[in-house]
Amino acid sequence: MEYNNFTLSKAKKDFDLVTIESENLFKDVSSIEPSALLVELLEEYLPLARAISTEKAKSELLVIPILVEIRKVLSRKISLFSGSLFNVDISLGLTGYVDFLITLSTEMYEISSPVVTLVEAKNDLIINGIGQCVASMVAAQIFNKKQGNDIPTIYGVVTTGTSWLFLKLEEKTVYIDNQEYYIDNLGKIMGILVNCLEKAGNQ
Repeated sequence: MEYNNFTLSKAKKDFDLVTIESENLFKDVSSIEPSALLVELLEEYLPLARAISTEKAKSELLVIPILVEIRKVLSRKISLFSGSLFNVDISLGLTGYVDFLITLSTEMYEISSPVVTLVEAKNDLIINGIGQCVASMVAAQIFNKKQGNDIPTIYGVVTTGTSWLFLKLEEKTVYIDNQEYYIDNLGKIMGILVNCLEKAGNQ
């Protein structure tokens, strides 16, 4: 089994998880002003991404520019992996490729702990990616523990490129934000991503 075979109900059952879905997790997080370059790129790329309308196009044209900007904001102290193989535990079905993975490490050629954020890109509905994202977050939790980095919180994102939903995993509890954020609120999306990574770095 691979990450993309997990629904939310299957992930909850297999990993003995509970979900909390009633909280606005990031209501107090401040926005971050995107650079003029990112705004210009997204103005050019957004119509293309909508017209092509595939996960690959949305990942390349919308998600990657935002994540690269986040890396710059954080002084390149994080590493970003895209479409990487993340085999953690075959017996639990935690194998396969993840869309995007962010580590608190400057090592760019190999995934090293701690893995702190998983980003799942979907072409259609956010809900279709939640189970897959949760499974990859559990994998990150296990991976970090094996590497001696038992950090308490793993963050997750499910995005269509234009819509972003944030999650966090603490022990056996998955918090799913009750708000979705849209590309026209780019500063808030960036603020949440930076906030998550800064919090993870201080754990």
